Order: sequence, then structure tokens, then C-alpha cells
Amino acid sequence: MDAQELLHDALVIDLHNDTIVAHIRRGNWSLFADGDAARAGAAIRHAGTISFVRGAEAPRPGANPIQINVPKMRHAGIDGGLFAIDVTLAFKNWLTYAADGLGYVLHDLETSGADAVIVKTAQDLLDAKAAGRPALLLAIEHADVVERSLNVLRILYEAGVRSIGLTHNVSSWAADGNAEARDGVGLTPFGRALVREMNRLGMVVDLAHVSPSAFFSALEIGDKPVIFSHGNCRALCDHPRNLTDDQLRALAQNGGVIGLSFVPMFVDESAPTLERFLDHVDHVAQVAGIETLALGSDFDGGGTLLPDALGLTQVVEGLLGRGYGEAELRAMLGENAMRVLRGTVG
Repeated sequence: MDAQELLHDALVIDLHNDTIVAHIRRGNWSLFADGDAARAGAAIRHAGTISFVRGAEAPRPGANPIQINVPKMRHAGIDGGLFAIDVTLAFKNWLTYAADGLGYVLHDLETSGADAVIVKTAQDLLDAKAAGRPALLLAIEHADVVERSLNVLRILYEAGVRSIGLTHNVSSWAADGNAEARDGVGLTPFGRALVREMNRLGMVVDLAHVSPSAFFSALEIGDKPVIFSHGNCRALCDHPRNLTDDQLRALAQNGGVIGLSFVPMFVDESAPTLERFLDHVDHVAQVAGIETLALGSDFDGGGTLLPDALGLTQVVEGLLGRGYGEAELRAMLGENAMRVLRGTVG
């Protein structure tokens, strides 16, 4: 089985993209169409909170104008993805900003008539793959979206959100961020309550962006597997967003996964290449085991090592060339992430 055949046959899950906000900031494009069809309804769409707070965004250098959407998922063989809304910059408007993005994608799906689905459980995602329907799991970055209220968390859960990242570089009411890390300071009292309630409800705790102390505190407090949705190995690239070997081993013990990212600065400080990205795959496999590997592209949010989702073929070809077998590739492409989803969202 060649790389393309494997991608379309295997279960493929991408644990992180920023495409909802990217589509809004490009001019209210549709996530469910390509090219001119994606732009067709932009002129009549109402500009909401995200457009007002963030303004327009030009395509990222080195990448295609949109790196992932539903048509690209079909072409690339991606069955499901965590579509995240990063609320960090919406200071004191976190919840409204998130609601604007969630409402946008719900309206877009309804009006486009696309044969895609927003899923809420692991079984929903498997059913969608069986039916040939790309699946979206809704996620939010930065726990301030809940406004320090577990009742708001419950409403977000009822709206379909199935993952929340505790921070986004800067600290939140829940935890220190990696850019504001303090030794020995992990989760706040609210952060501990948040992790426990997310576990109870059936939401995935995302530890991307948290400080090392918060990372280990969350593993100690929680009783469900976690994800580190997008980031790489600090032993190969000394960036504070990457995980140390001790963190990788702790993640493996938790039963969680790391979604390896195509953000160049997380791959290598001076020469980010596809081969260097494959080195990160090798490193995680050696340190934490193949069962800890997953994909976390960060498409439309900085993951520009590949032009777009169709570049996954090159990744699989590279891994086949390094001697990875079909079973190992299926595990990395989606089966490991599915194990975590079964253990969290049900």
C-alpha cells in the first residue's frame, strides 16, 4: 500500500488547526468549499466579534492561502480534526469571541449543505468515516473562555465543544503558560477544578502551551488521558513550546498523545525541513513509544512546513522510507488519537 492509499484507508485525525478563525479573517470564506465557491457568500455574511477584534489576515508566507478545509480533508485523506478557536487576544471578551466562531461554523455548515458533520463522540467520528463524511470536533484554546465558571464550561460542552487548551503561551485563570512559567507553580485552584470537571463531562484536556509545572500538575490531578495537541520535541529543538523527554515519558504513562506540529520554529531553530520533522517522529517513538504519536498540524495557524494538508503524503512517504510499518503508521495517523478520544469524550 503506497502513501496515498494508506492515507485514504487509515483513520486519520489531526489534533489541531486554526482554520475557523483563519476563514473569518480572510473575509468570511466558507470552510466547506474551495476557491471561488469559498468566497461566494463572503460579501453578505455579517462581520462578528472575531472580525471586529482581529481584523483581516493575509495568507501566511510559505503556505497556500488556506491550508485545510473540508475539500482539502477529502483530498488528503483526513477523516477528522480538532478545529480550534484561540480566544487569547479577545481580552475580556473571551466567551463572546468563542461563541462568534462557533456560530460561524454552524451557520456555514448549514448554509453550504456540505456532506460533513460536527461530531461529539469518538463513535460519531468513526461513523462519519464509514459514511465518507469529514468530521469536525470543536475545540477552544485558552481556558479564560469559561470566565472562571464551571457552569459556562457546561454550556460550551452542550454547544459541542469537546476540547479546551488550558492556556495559550500566556497564563490563564487555570494555569501558567509556557511564556510565563514559574517554577513549582502548576494549576491554580480553579484550574484543578476545571480539569476534574472536564474529565467528568467528557472533554479532552489539551496541555499545549502550558508551563512544565502546569503540565505535570494536570497529569497528577486528572484521571483521563490528555493531548498535547500541537508541538514537538525539546531535545531536538529547544523551544519552550516543545516537550522535554521527561514530559514525553509522563505523557506516555498517562496514555496521552503528542500531536507533532508543522510549525517551522518547533521543528528546528535554523533549518526546519521535512527530514527534521521526521527526526521528531523518531525521537518520540524512541523515548515514549509509537503509541504516543499523533498529528497536530497547526494548519492556518503557523504550521507552514507543509503548504497545505495535501503535503501529508510526503510525510507518510518519508516515514515509509525510514522503515515504519503500516501498523505503526496507522497508529500515528489516527488510531492513537482515537484511543484518547474513546477514553475522554466517549
